Amino acid sequence: MMEPGNDHLRREILAFLARHNVMTLAYQDEDGPGACAVWFAVADNLTCYFLSSQATRHGTALANGGKIAFTIQKDEQDWRSIQGIQGTGFCQPVTAEHRETAWQAYSNRFPFIIKPFQAIATALAAMTLWSITPDWLRLVDNTKGFGHKEELFLDAQMI
Repeated sequence: MMEPGNDHLRREILAFLARHNVMTLAYQDEDGPGACAVWFAVADNLTCYFLSSQATRHGTALANGGKIAFTIQKDEQDWRSIQGIQGTGFCQPVTAEHRETAWQAYSNRFPFIIKPFQAIATALAAMTLWSITPDWLRLVDNTKGFGHKEELFLDAQMI
C-alpha cells in the first residue's frame, strides 16, 4: 500500500487513465447492483468525466450523486501482462461551477464531439456531463510481478 499523495504513483495512474477510453462503472439502485461501460476523460487532479443520459438506469440511480466503483483495463491481455485500475469514488452530474473545466477535459479527449454535425448535436442535447471523484485507486500491473498492486487513497482536499 502506498502513502496518500504519492507523486510517482499519482503520475503513473494518471498516465494509465490517459491512455484508455472506456471505464466500467458499477453502481447500486433499488433493483440491485448494475454496471455499464462509458467513455471517459481524466483531468490532472484524477477526476474523471463522462457523458450519459439521465434517463439511463445508471443516470437515474446517480442523478442525486452516489458512491460507485469502477475499473479500467486494456483489452485482450495475457495474464502475465495484465494492467488496470480499480477504484471507488463519488459520481454526480457536473455542477454549473465545474462545467467548463469538465467540458474542456472531455472535448480535448474526444474532439469529434465538437464537430458541427447534426447527429452529434442531437445526441449531446440529451446528455448530461458527469464527474467521478475517486477516493481510492488501485493500480494492478503484472508486468512488475504477478499480482503487483499499488494503492492510492485520496480525500477531497487532495483532489
